[in-house]
Amino acid sequence: MDLQLAGKTALVTASSGGIGQEIARTLAREGATVIINGRSESVVQKAIHDIASALPEASLRPLVADNGTLEGAETTIAAYPEVDILVNNLGIYEVNSFFTESDDTWRKLFEVNILSGVRLSRHYLAQMIARNDGRIIFIASEAALTPPPDMAAYAGTKAMQLSLSRSLANLTKGTRVTVNTIMPGSTQTEGVARLVQGLFPGLSADDAGREFMKRDRPHSLISRLIKPEEIADFVAFVSSPRAAAINGAALRVDGGLIHHIA
Repeated sequence: MDLQLAGKTALVTASSGGIGQEIARTLAREGATVIINGRSESVVQKAIHDIASALPEASLRPLVADNGTLEGAETTIAAYPEVDILVNNLGIYEVNSFFTESDDTWRKLFEVNILSGVRLSRHYLAQMIARNDGRIIFIASEAALTPPPDMAAYAGTKAMQLSLSRSLANLTKGTRVTVNTIMPGSTQTEGVARLVQGLFPGLSADDAGREFMKRDRPHSLISRLIKPEEIADFVAFVSSPRAAAINGAALRVDGGLIHHIA
């Protein structure tokens, strides 16, 4: 299926690694010009090299900016004042007891997970509505609907992304602009792979992942960690003109981890 992304420009925040880099790779493979974002020149250039090595024809642009700060958002907007697709992928998490999690931790997660998307969307969404075309996608988490007790702040910000995304979608009524949220389940990023391997050191990466899902994510229907490219493929579809009828939605790519219907 041609996703009709050739000629589009996409900004994927925090795309120098993890799910963000895989999203960037997939959008580039589909013909979009992709802005690769990280907080240092070295990680941005490494990501560009990694993607270009597999996709020599990829159109990639560098962006060194910490979009978890006001200054970083201003740097981003100044460098790339107009985009067709904004993927608000930047996010951080901490595992803490609710009783010891400090105000500073709550503020930090709110600043990075929420205000980064607010600041960029405030700029780019207005332009998209004015030209009657564009896509904004928030990368949330299944934790928005299945909040764990030791990640209250993280889950709270992910739930807020669902509400924020829908509020912004309401502003697009009658246009060809869409705003959606995608909720990945447990995904085999490098960080998660290291964590899981540490929990089950005697097993292969795949077997360790299955044991982790069996023990810690028993509601998963696929009973394995999701591959980053499986998230990225869905993001690419939602970014495309093919997904024009999907707007204001909270979309699950969770492997059946969320076991309730509504």
